[in-house]
Amino acid sequence: MKYLHALCAPFAVAAMAAPNAAFAEAPPLSAYGNLPQFQDAALSPSGKRHAMIADREGVPTLFLVEGTRALSMMPVKDIKVRRISWLDEDTVQLITSNSDTLSADFTTARTEHWSAHLVSVDPKVAIRQVFSKQKGIFDAINGTFGVRTIDGRTVAYYSGIELKKIKVNSHMLEYAFDHNRPALFAVDIETMDAKRIAVAASEGEDRDWLVDANGGVAATSRIDGEGKWDIRNAAGTIIASGVNPMGRFSLRALGPQGRSVLYWAEDPAIRETVLFSAPLDGSAAASRFEPDVDIASLYTHPVTGHYTGYRTTDGDRIMLDPKIGQRIESVHGAFPALHSTVEDFSNDYATYLVRTDGNKDSGTWYKVDLRKGAADAIGYERLPVKPGDVGPISTFEYTASDGMELDGILTLPPGIEAKNLPVVMLPHGGPHSRDVEGFDWWAQAFASRGYAVFQPNFRGSTNRDEAFKRAGYGQWGRKMQTDVSDGLAALAKAGIVDGTRACIVGASYGGYAALAGVTVEQGKYRCAVAVAPVTDLKLLRRLDIGAVNETSGGMTGRRLEQTLGPRAELDAVSPLRLADRADAPIMLIHGRDDIVVEYLHSQKMAEALKNAGKPYEFVELSEEDHWLSKGPTRLQMLTSAVGFVQKHNPAR
Repeated sequence: MKYLHALCAPFAVAAMAAPNAAFAEAPPLSAYGNLPQFQDAALSPSGKRHAMIADREGVPTLFLVEGTRALSMMPVKDIKVRRISWLDEDTVQLITSNSDTLSADFTTARTEHWSAHLVSVDPKVAIRQVFSKQKGIFDAINGTFGVRTIDGRTVAYYSGIELKKIKVNSHMLEYAFDHNRPALFAVDIETMDAKRIAVAASEGEDRDWLVDANGGVAATSRIDGEGKWDIRNAAGTIIASGVNPMGRFSLRALGPQGRSVLYWAEDPAIRETVLFSAPLDGSAAASRFEPDVDIASLYTHPVTGHYTGYRTTDGDRIMLDPKIGQRIESVHGAFPALHSTVEDFSNDYATYLVRTDGNKDSGTWYKVDLRKGAADAIGYERLPVKPGDVGPISTFEYTASDGMELDGILTLPPGIEAKNLPVVMLPHGGPHSRDVEGFDWWAQAFASRGYAVFQPNFRGSTNRDEAFKRAGYGQWGRKMQTDVSDGLAALAKAGIVDGTRACIVGASYGGYAALAGVTVEQGKYRCAVAVAPVTDLKLLRRLDIGAVNETSGGMTGRRLEQTLGPRAELDAVSPLRLADRADAPIMLIHGRDDIVVEYLHSQKMAEALKNAGKPYEFVELSEEDHWLSKGPTRLQMLTSAVGFVQKHNPAR
């Protein structure tokens, strides 16, 4: 397989030649800021084939591979591929998205449309797009609901929006949007015919579905704008119901034999979202599933959609079949010193795709065959970043000023003593997310320039239990913010960093935290870089509520009230309202196509800083979204951010 040999061989040479301790010349910023040279991969149901997106002569390309032979390849340059998967042994699904401008009929100016494209291993077969054949269905998908084999044919399930027929004259019909509530369709992937199997929600409600092993709708959930929800079986009988004004309820999976439904809902007794189970035949009341376990996520079988196991909040994996659990543990056990994730597995749980990263590993993908006892590397994400270029990564524990125990990920510059280093504080987005001991391209870029980088898992992060996550409610600009600066103080006390040589950098919520670090807080940082930041919490409320439908608007408002705090208190922690307090230079960076945190946030912040006479720079990323999906603008962001920090907080 010549193309794969070309990818892997340079890494093998680099690994042997890379120094372990000496601080060599750093790779260029493009080594970190460009999109990975190996982006994604997926296994076929048998595990004999895999698909992957990797560079071929600098062009991102989809390869379909069997053994060591490329069956087909297709360039995907300038296409935002969000996910790849196999629908059957001969067909790969590409989920892509595209930023679109909407008409004045919609409540938001822009949106991200998602599409499903089907690619055959036979290069002679044309690429097919789901819903492109149906005039009465908008040619984008709202969600995927599994794949089933029905009478020997592969059928995939998607939700999509039906269009309203409009009679133009006696000879012509047109189709137009009537509402944005999706229905559920079964799509024969060979003919691409779409059959509606569940109708869209009524006005004022949202619906979700679970598809059974035979391709029928086993369960339908409904929730209205007040948070009143129920689950109905195939006969329309309500088998579970409740009310949660915040809308914290969702279907998750069918039970082990497909005779029950598993769903997330808030337990009012403990005020936590937990997993419940209800029999599909309605023979018993719903009850908490595994009540003594803090479940974080579920595993389901790709063929049936049935529950097969769960992962706890502590990271333990418990499988229904202990033998499968042992297999998964053995796969992770093959990479004990690295952060590893199972990205895909064959239907028989014998073959796995594993991604690793961490110390001396900038991102490697392996195909693990348990029958052969082999783990073969199939691609490397960042070949220019050699093992010796990876800054040491570890977890640093500290105590917040109010006594709460916290931790964060510390990345150090390679080959430099960890003593009185200049530091970049890099809080994550979300804010309900977390950082782990892995290779972070943004953190490593700063570390390669001589900075210690700290990524605090402040309260509200998801690295612990539900109570820790909820501890962040109402703490934007308050304890969530001081958790970051408390981390800086702890690092300085330990002698690792020089607390007077710090900048704060972040994206999304992290961008908000960066701005709050020099407005809500003062005297902490020499500069702030905010990428796609929230700048005004009232503006965030208004835009987020306006972007959802009439069903979700009320629940969105109530959730924002809970997570952000009372509306009357939002100005006090909104950087836009405190621009005249900014005590360090600020760089704003924002994509024009951002639909998550709208460009307007940075635009208004720039105007406020200008009016207040404060030093700032504003970098516009043309045709870029919230996720920095395009290589050139991602590199533009990184180059601008690193240059700004080097200017105001030089490492040497």
